[in-house]
Amino acid sequence: MKSVLTLSVIIITKNESTHIGGCLQSVAWADEIIVLDSGSSDDTVNICRTYTNKVYSTDWQGFGIQKQRALDRATGDWVLSIDADEIVTAELKAEIMQAMQTNDINGFEIPRLSNYCGRQMRHGGWFPDYVLRLFRRECGQFTNHVVHERIIVTGKIARLNTPFLHDAFVDFEEVLHKVNHYSSLGATVLYEKGVRSSLPKAIVKGLWTFIRTYFLKAAFLDGQQGLMLAISNAEGAYYKYVKLWALQHLKTTQK
Repeated sequence: MKSVLTLSVIIITKNESTHIGGCLQSVAWADEIIVLDSGSSDDTVNICRTYTNKVYSTDWQGFGIQKQRALDRATGDWVLSIDADEIVTAELKAEIMQAMQTNDINGFEIPRLSNYCGRQMRHGGWFPDYVLRLFRRECGQFTNHVVHERIIVTGKIARLNTPFLHDAFVDFEEVLHKVNHYSSLGATVLYEKGVRSSLPKAIVKGLWTFIRTYFLKAAFLDGQQGLMLAISNAEGAYYKYVKLWALQHLKTTQK
């Protein structure tokens, strides 16, 4: 093993000019930063090029494939996969550098402290929200899922203590946009898996999601934003299954 281990940071982007500068600044200490963009029409690419010369553009085939493409370009001993709306604090940097010196662990889950419309959320299933993001390059690969992709790591996995700062939703316009976008992706994934829906099923899914988020996962302890989160989660579940129902009808009529 080399005495000095190197770290590659990989990020995928599309129209992330609001967040990407802060994200890249927080990982500017890494040995290598790789950005894979999929057709940004804002200033994302130009911002990225002020931090790294390894900015690439490709078509879009889903989160899993896109992140694997970025990973394939990495050369470091370790890889940190980070989203454009996440920040690595100085405390997390120190813990990452220490973790990279371990000999028997190949991957680390990192907690996230997420901001929802101006409030850091500590309930509703949003904290600690561990995500596997730091791993030995030779031991990890991404699944090819269009959405909700995962990193598969061979070997032992442990957890860090210091969270990413995650600017999940700046305002409610962004909430609505992501609810619409991810419910469409989710409906397509479910259809391809053979899952089928109906209007009553969509209603039940939405109601259950609200109950689980607000009461069982105690989102009510996060005040008004907790209620907003429970409602938007319920909307996301409802719309996903309504869109799945609509997709079924569309496919049937096309036969």
